[in-house]
Amino acid sequence: MNRALPVVRLRVPTDEDAVAWHRVFDDPDVMEFQGGKAAELSVYEELTARQRRHDAEHGFCLWTMLDESGQVIGFTGAQPWPRDWGPKGEIEIGWRLGREYWGMGYATAAAQMTLERVRAAGVPSVVAMVAAGNARSIAVTRRLGMHLAEVFTTPTRQEGHCYRLDLPNRHTGHAE
Repeated sequence: MNRALPVVRLRVPTDEDAVAWHRVFDDPDVMEFQGGKAAELSVYEELTARQRRHDAEHGFCLWTMLDESGQVIGFTGAQPWPRDWGPKGEIEIGWRLGREYWGMGYATAAAQMTLERVRAAGVPSVVAMVAAGNARSIAVTRRLGMHLAEVFTTPTRQEGHCYRLDLPNRHTGHAE
């Protein structure tokens, strides 16, 4: 079934978004694959500040995701893979969405916008690292046209899937 995706807006995170992210992600279901509970507010304050710097320097970041009414519903975006295992040196896309917004197409719509923005910033390909049991995020990767490239065992002994997508240049049709 192909349904229309919802209207979603992305913005560079503000100071206030740290509080909103903390509130939206304070749900064990949302955090199931990120350790089970939301981080302290100070972690989100540092994260939003880092995203503002990253956007200014690179043209992309983890953007705040807003619904049609301007309500903060999560984040989506791209970052260099931060760990010393996995797809080192690559740009990872990702998303996290408040529980009440699951199943409505927001993550897919926002991730599609992310792909357009990173392509415009000159990124030739992206990866998405997804826990093997995270069926919802795996479904988003498939809707984006990503393919399973590698399977990793994380340092915590969890199985992680690395999905990949080449981003052809709009003008040439080739990845750069």
